[in-house]
Amino acid sequence: MARARAPSGGIEALYPRGFWATLSAPGVLWLVALFVVPLYAIVATAAGRLDPIFGSTVPEWNPLYWQPDAFSYVLGDLASPDGVFREVLLRTLAYVLVAVSLCLLLGYPVAYYMSRLRGRVRNVFLVLMVLPFWMPYLMRIFAWVNLLQDDGLVNRVLEATGFLEPRSWLDGRPSTVVLGLAYGWVPFMILPLFAALERIDTNLVESALDLGASPARAFLRVTLPLSKQGILAGTAIVMLPMFGDFYTAQLLGTQKNAMVGTLINFYLTQATVGPAQARGAALVIVLALLVSTLTVYYLVSTARAARGVGR
Repeated sequence: MARARAPSGGIEALYPRGFWATLSAPGVLWLVALFVVPLYAIVATAAGRLDPIFGSTVPEWNPLYWQPDAFSYVLGDLASPDGVFREVLLRTLAYVLVAVSLCLLLGYPVAYYMSRLRGRVRNVFLVLMVLPFWMPYLMRIFAWVNLLQDDGLVNRVLEATGFLEPRSWLDGRPSTVVLGLAYGWVPFMILPLFAALERIDTNLVESALDLGASPARAFLRVTLPLSKQGILAGTAIVMLPMFGDFYTAQLLGTQKNAMVGTLINFYLTQATVGPAQARGAALVIVLALLVSTLTVYYLVSTARAARGVGR
């Protein structure tokens, strides 16, 4: 039985046919030119061949002639217990997980406090959260490089207060890299958390308290579950760029703090002889698949939450 067509009219009648398709065309072309085409170029480089004269990787644009050598090398190195890629990937996962957890621990109380504010005070806090975005992330990391020098402000303050012994912060300490990542991305955690907490009906918390729940239990059973989507959104926003970050580990650490982004940058921009660029491009694809898995989980979780609200 054929489905009945929706009656014409409504808001669709206010616009000519094809209006929305035409309006979205520039955005679609933009995505194709600046996302799809570069992604295809990366795949073509990863599956490319070696130039017989110069010995560098030549992208292979025809999928029929793609070669899996670079992917085989990267996946084999990731599976090998002694593989360099495996070591760097595990280090990156550890840094990112600790940094995201630190962002959540620091950001949740700030977002909770902001969600309880009203009027001008809330606006002041929102402006303070947005202010770091006015300066490029790279410039802020360069500022921390100066602060963490052996004769920098941090060591001078520690020496004057006696709180800790002055130390070399830039000699390859994992804690320095993790703190740098958390410092750079914590505002991106606070804003989605604030948006989620601000939408929670305070009557629900008050009802839990009236029914005998302690403040801690009311938080764990009411506030925290209702802010789950904000936690997931903040985690996704913070975690995804951390995986590709390379200059934080490069500026605040040494080679022993190299992350996946550092390795990709080296293979694509410095090691230009032999199959290095193809392997770097293959590593980009592997990292993209890993990040896509996390993104899909976030989208599925968000869709389930939306269906639960709609019931």
